[in-house]
Amino acid sequence: MARYTGAVCRLCRREGQKLFLKGDRCYTDKCAINRRAYAPGQHGQGRKKASEYGVQLRAKQMTRRYYGVLESQFAKYYEMATRKQGITGENLLRILESRLDNVVYRLGWASSRAEARQLVVHGHFNVNGRRVNIPSYLTKISEVVSIRPKSKESAKFQAILENTARPVVKWLDRDTEKLEGKVIALPEREDIDLDVQETLIVELYSK
Repeated sequence: MARYTGAVCRLCRREGQKLFLKGDRCYTDKCAINRRAYAPGQHGQGRKKASEYGVQLRAKQMTRRYYGVLESQFAKYYEMATRKQGITGENLLRILESRLDNVVYRLGWASSRAEARQLVVHGHFNVNGRRVNIPSYLTKISEVVSIRPKSKESAKFQAILENTARPVVKWLDRDTEKLEGKVIALPEREDIDLDVQETLIVELYSK
């Protein structure tokens, strides 16, 4: 499976803002945006006037990078969003939010979406009692995501749980004793706390 293997801090610098791709490091002075708040490369500090297309492209790229999704997969999600009832841009964000790796991150079981994706691939989670190791699995309302019994006992997972006590979004319900979470609703736009402009993405794909 193809994936981005370069330095993720370059992605934040390219977008000009924190994408929180490295978990706890993003909240420290070591964050690349704090140290070098300009785009990477020899022309990174030059002044550029973005075109309309450029602004739309940056909106799409930023959203892709937030969720760690490749171009072809993102285009597939957009096509799915257009076939659903409602506002296409919001539908797209709901699809991205319902990915299993994002749900694991939102439940506070990983410090970043990249870490959540790795944990899912390594088979640490069940969905409705069955092991699922596909990060792109789209969870549905009433489905229960749980940490597998063997994983709960590992020292690594115990350390992860101790360091990820962030509040849970309201469309998910987390049981801290059973270490399981339930999808109780689809997220509304106001529930998604990311600085993305989905209308620009729709404009880009509509051309």
